[in-house]
Amino acid sequence: MQNVERTVVKPASEASLAKPRLVFSDILVKLQTAIESFFLRKGYIFLIIGFLLGRALILAKLTPFSLPFFAAVFFIRRDRAPIALLGLVAGAATLSLGEAALTFGTILLFLVLYRLTGKWVKNELKGLPVLVFVTILTMEMVQTIIVESGLSVYGGAMAGIEAGLGLILAFIFFQGIPLLTVNKRKQSMKTEEIVCLIIMLASIMTGTIGWTVYGISIEHTFSRYLVLVFSFVAGATVGSTVGVVTGLIFSLANLSSFFHMSLLAFAGLLGGLLKEGKKFGVSAGLLVATLLIGMYGETGTALNQMLIESGVAILLFLLTPISLTSRVAKYIPGTAEYTAEQQQYMRKMRDVTARRVAQFSDVFQALSKSFSTIEEQTDQEEPDRDLDYFLSNVTEKTCQTCFRKDHCWARNFNTTYEYMSDIMHELDQTGVVSPRLAREWDKHCTRSKKVNDIMQQQLSFYQANRKLKKQVQESRKLVANQLLGVSEVMGDFAKEIQRERENHHKQEEQILNALQEFGIHIENVEIYSLEQGNVDIDMTIPYCGGHGECEKLIAPMLSDILGETILVNSEECSTIPTGFCHVTFRSAKAYTVMTGVANAAKDGDLVSGDSYSMIELGGGKYAIAISDGMGNGERAHSESQETLKLLQQILQSGIEEKVAIKSVNSILSLRTTDEIFSTLDLAMIDLQNASARFLKIGSTPSFIKRGNKILKVQASNLPMGILQDFEVDVVSEQLKAGDLLIMMSDGVFEGPKHVENYDLWMKRKISELETNDPQAIADLLMEEVIRSRSGMIDDDMTVVVAQVNHNIPKWASIPVQPMTKEA
Repeated sequence: MQNVERTVVKPASEASLAKPRLVFSDILVKLQTAIESFFLRKGYIFLIIGFLLGRALILAKLTPFSLPFFAAVFFIRRDRAPIALLGLVAGAATLSLGEAALTFGTILLFLVLYRLTGKWVKNELKGLPVLVFVTILTMEMVQTIIVESGLSVYGGAMAGIEAGLGLILAFIFFQGIPLLTVNKRKQSMKTEEIVCLIIMLASIMTGTIGWTVYGISIEHTFSRYLVLVFSFVAGATVGSTVGVVTGLIFSLANLSSFFHMSLLAFAGLLGGLLKEGKKFGVSAGLLVATLLIGMYGETGTALNQMLIESGVAILLFLLTPISLTSRVAKYIPGTAEYTAEQQQYMRKMRDVTARRVAQFSDVFQALSKSFSTIEEQTDQEEPDRDLDYFLSNVTEKTCQTCFRKDHCWARNFNTTYEYMSDIMHELDQTGVVSPRLAREWDKHCTRSKKVNDIMQQQLSFYQANRKLKKQVQESRKLVANQLLGVSEVMGDFAKEIQRERENHHKQEEQILNALQEFGIHIENVEIYSLEQGNVDIDMTIPYCGGHGECEKLIAPMLSDILGETILVNSEECSTIPTGFCHVTFRSAKAYTVMTGVANAAKDGDLVSGDSYSMIELGGGKYAIAISDGMGNGERAHSESQETLKLLQQILQSGIEEKVAIKSVNSILSLRTTDEIFSTLDLAMIDLQNASARFLKIGSTPSFIKRGNKILKVQASNLPMGILQDFEVDVVSEQLKAGDLLIMMSDGVFEGPKHVENYDLWMKRKISELETNDPQAIADLLMEEVIRSRSGMIDDDMTVVVAQVNHNIPKWASIPVQPMTKEA
């Protein structure tokens, strides 16, 4: 059998197919860059624009475009003014040599007047349009006098009209020219800028009137192309506006083109409405408009001619790169590209901000570690070092002049050092030296009495120095804890910044349909978060008349749809029947806290040394705090109030409660030398799961009443403000719906007279209560304590009672179809 050699042709890989596309794309990018460099950066675009504006006419006679364009270029890009002048004169020369001479003379007169007017025009943007008006009016009146051998009413009127148009066009060109010359624009276009750009583009195309290629009108083709581009980019509103403005300017230039305004406006409207069909939909809009206007309008142009011109415009439009239209759309408000550009900018700013906040968080964390390291090193090194310094000062005044110095410190260093260390420690702790150590020291040292006396003298300095160093260590602890807390808060804040608004289009549509099926009209729904326990929804609804429609109907329906309780967080109702109401719905907390307070000052005074506070914290936490200042009266009240104020400010900043309490303790300890202390009884309740954390600093026990059971909550910590190593014991309890939390100061707990066991007495009184109202319980307990002391108030007394309940909305939910929470 003869072997046949076969050649297997393998299909091209995706990479090999994509390579020509990439090469073609690179060629287009390079070509676009070269064109931009030639026309924009080198300024030759001014030559083309100037040429077209130089030959543009209005009413077949007036040429108001030349000087305003030159004045705008002269003011914005003075280095490109000669190119603009050359283009204007060349364009005017296509009309007539006299028109070219008039254009050049007008510009020359403008420059002369500009030099004569001085700084007033140079520093005032509004001065140049006025100067344009004066220049055109002067030149036209001089021309009329020379040509007509006098100034007629008609000639003066035409000169005034042309000068007025020049004034208006100067303002328009000042707004429009920067939009064509700036390569990388950062800001979005304003409405006025868009209109000015359209007028300027239409004015430029006016210079093409009368141009034809194979019978195809250049001005008609490019005007329809312009309408197609803006309809595709910005929709029906901008598209129809472009059509009206362009057609109006063309009709002023040539009255026979008046019908063209209707065609362009209609094409812009239809094209914008059909922009969902992409380029083909916009093109279909132009074809429909051309057919309707061509068949039923008195255009004076054959229908086939109009269709050919529209077809050429559509061809140019289809060949226009998407990158170019997308680039234009980025600067027009309301477009998807503009929204994406703004979101990208905001995302970039958010990321930069979050990164800077995270960097600051790292800096604070590093500083906190630095202070903690210094503290650890100090704790390890300073005791031995201080002892060495102390013994060195003692030996300098005693042993340096002793004849037995060499015997004690050279031959028996360890023995001498240990004896003196033991003596120093006993003097420091008890103030006297034990008899046994004194006898041994007398045998060892010939100047034992003198050494003991010097030690006692130096010991006061040693103790003062140690106390000062301890205060410095406390300060370092305070700074380290505060820096660490700030670092954690800033780190959490950086994470929050980076959380974007999620896309919930499907859920928004489901909510909108569910509410509308129920008969509730909703204008708009925006979902910012569907996270369990953190739902955030904004709605816009028609005027509700203050009937509570949001609270009674919408919130219950949202609760049933989302499977959790939703409440009205804020509501801004319209003041007029034709307006709209803006409502924000948020997740309700699973539990609520009702509180009652009873407070009395010692001997019935007006100022109590006790202070209390109920603090609403972020993150679904509720704090109840009681502080008892040392003593009574104004000073004790000031101390307790300051303690709670500091605590509230630190807790609301987001710092964890243990760090907050230690920080307050350090502040109170370091800010004064007086012995001013205060207690703190703090309960932190999580409103999502009813868990509670109790932090008791020198305070009395608290009690939890759950049905017939009484639970005691107690912890042992010294009062705040005492300078020593401070650790906070935290007691955790799980509360249930209906529980009563009873917190009190020592004036209430230890207030009953002739009572040996305060715990049993307080538990019995709480168990005998027949009401669950927090305020009534607080009043009854206060009354019981005062009665037990025969009506006397021997100390400041405060009782705070809190009841934990399920958060049940006022209006029940209405069953509807459940909604999935898929993003």
